[in-house]
Amino acid sequence: MGVVPADLLEFERPLLSSGQVVVGIDEVGRGALAGPLVVGAVVLRDLNPPPEGLTDSKALSAARRESLVGPLEEWADAWALGWVEAAEIDAWGIRLALSVAADRALCALTITPTHALVDGSFNLLRAPRDVAFGVTPPVLSHEDLAVTTLVKGDARSATIAAASVLAKVARDASMVERSTAYPLYGWHENKGYGSATHLAALENHGACDEHRRSWNLPGL
Repeated sequence: MGVVPADLLEFERPLLSSGQVVVGIDEVGRGALAGPLVVGAVVLRDLNPPPEGLTDSKALSAARRESLVGPLEEWADAWALGWVEAAEIDAWGIRLALSVAADRALCALTITPTHALVDGSFNLLRAPRDVAFGVTPPVLSHEDLAVTTLVKGDARSATIAAASVLAKVARDASMVERSTAYPLYGWHENKGYGSATHLAALENHGACDEHRRSWNLPGL
């Protein structure tokens, strides 16, 4: 017997059937040493089957992710990305930065969701405000949105998987572009993560403005 494909609408279906407007939320770049953190938000109002082959962006090749962008944009009722840069992560810490990026994505949507499916084990839309460096924390305007958290949600939920793919493709493209200004670090290949090339460049040349300097990086 073949592998039975996952029902990627298992979590959207009951919400949509009850009249909810669902948004799937996922982040990309949380563990990178350089570059932005990006949160994707994908809205679904009707029970439409997702594009074939959709799953967790990490399980897809770069070419397959890119081929899904057009179909996902057509399938979603609305979608948006929220970005935070390295300097913001340094100022606020990664936990609050995640929430800011998620809030920015939701603010950019053209449709207001009523229920969020969030990848992971905690609610990205809320965060402690005890910023370590005395920087005034930004307002989070979606803290009261109803949320269901799903561990490994990017492989279990269509809207979360879609958010993952769209955020991953956009962030990867951004890191390739940024690599032209900082070619020593190999971001066109490692996308800002801690590859051997990236770590060696940090040791030999130090960090640049795109690095998360609060992370105790090599060479600092």
